[in-house]
Order: sequence, then structure tokens, then C-alpha cells
Amino acid sequence: MTTWKLSLHAPKPIVQAALLAHDLIDDWDYELVIAGREVAEDKPDDWVLEGWYPRKPGKAEKAALAGLFEGVSEGGAPKITIEELPPEDWVTLSQHNVAPIRAGRFHVHTPDYPADSQAIDFIIPASQAFGTGQHKTTAGCLEMLGHMKASGVIARNVADIGTGTGLLGFAALALWPRALCTLTDIDPVCVPVVEENAALNNVPMGPRAGEAVMVVADGMDDPLITVRGPYDLLIANILAGPLTELAPDFARAVSPGGSLLLAGLLAGDQEAAVKRAMTLAGFRMAARLQRGDWAILWLRRRRARR
Repeated sequence: MTTWKLSLHAPKPIVQAALLAHDLIDDWDYELVIAGREVAEDKPDDWVLEGWYPRKPGKAEKAALAGLFEGVSEGGAPKITIEELPPEDWVTLSQHNVAPIRAGRFHVHTPDYPADSQAIDFIIPASQAFGTGQHKTTAGCLEMLGHMKASGVIARNVADIGTGTGLLGFAALALWPRALCTLTDIDPVCVPVVEENAALNNVPMGPRAGEAVMVVADGMDDPLITVRGPYDLLIANILAGPLTELAPDFARAVSPGGSLLLAGLLAGDQEAAVKRAMTLAGFRMAARLQRGDWAILWLRRRRARR
């Protein structure tokens, strides 16, 4: 399928503010997918906001992106450049030949690279789903899971919301091998990806302890997620906006004293907004990591006072 890419170059704080503005918009066109990144490793302050659209973008799509910069850029929105991409699976292609990563106790690599016998090893091929371990949020979550295990956390019932490739749920099962594990994602394309990755990594799929169940759901909106709760470890590596909105649902789903692992939020305003929402929902901070511009938060649900 042909995709069109829209690019707007601006300094790092401006692009980050535009991403935050996007998180606060309720009626955003879901077909217009956006992301921000640094232009190059040697230019950490030069960023680009990129949008992808399945059709040639018109005035509405251009205006939507330009509107994200209103009030955050004194000079107005940056110039928008548009290019037509050939019909390729750009997510998969961008992940080919990526170097392995070591995140705490975990080693994650594509089939092109050998396993690491000194680590908890996962093979995650390039795919249409996100969560290969390359992004700092995913790697940070892997680190934090290892820290949680070392801190004495016991997880008997785990949920990974927005699982993508299934990696974080698989990692939780590796650390707590007798846990129930529920994997969810809003995108149906993740189902065969998770099933393939489970087979590659000898992760059993099923409803019993030590097995993983996959559910297609928007956030926490599925009866099976409710029935299988409450969870003593819930993982959500998604985006700051949905995390804030889901705070009350997380509070209902996590058992008192249980752990909530959050990522997908930028340090700064996004992190502060998520922390406020989680505090109001009854969570307290347990630990925090920062990897690059991204914050990874471990929270505990407060126990009821007697």
C-alpha cells in the first residue's frame, strides 16, 4: 500500500511540545499517524515531526499537523514537506538488520544475530508491530522489569496493554514463569505477530499459568481483561494521552499493592501529567528510569487504609 509522509523540522522542544498537543486532541484522525525523532545522533537538538497517511494528504491533514505548533512555536508551524513512499512495509523494512540490544537481564535480537547465553534471550523479527526492543521505552521497560524482580516483586497475574510484538509480556513470563499472562493490542495485525514470536521463543499460548493469552482490545475494553483481573503487574508502553485517560481503568484492574509499569511518555510535561492522573487514581511512585528523553515509571497501587 502506498503511503504519504509529511515532515516538519523544528528544534527538539518545539517538536516535543507539538507531540504533547497531539496527545490532548480527542478527535484526531487515527489514519494520520505521527511521531517525533532526532534527525541524527550528532544533532540531538534537531528534530522532525513526521506524519504518515494512506492517501495523498489534503488541506485538512496539513492543517492538522500545522495546528499542533500553534502556541508552541513563535514563528508558526514549520514548512511541511510531503513525499510519496513506494508500496513497501516501512515498519518492517526500518527494523531489518538492527543491532541486538542488551537491556538489564535481557538480550533482544532479530534472527540475523546469535543468542546470548549469559542473558534472558529473545528473538524478535522485524514485523508490522511495534516493540522490538530497539526503542528506548521498550528497552527501559525490560530494565525496569529486571529491577522489579530483584526488588522482590511477585507477579502471579500479568497484563501487557498495547503489547505490539508481545516482548514485554514474554519478558514478564520469563521472570515469573508461573504467572497468568494477558496480552492486548488495539491492532489486529499484532495477533499473528505475537503468535509467531511466542513460537520462536518457546512461550506457550493459552489460558493457564505460565501461558499467554492474546486479546484485541481498545485499552482495557474487553470482558476477558476484566474477568482475568485483578492484576498484580500491569504493563502499558503506549502514549501519554491514553495512559492519562486509562488511569481509572488501571486502578480498577490492579490489585492493592500491585505494580503498574508505564512507558511511552516524554520526561517533562507528559510525565508530570501522567503522574498526576495516576496519583489521583490511587497509585504512588516506586521507581523511575529515564532513557534519552523517555521516562519509564514503576508505580504501586495504594492499599486501602484500615
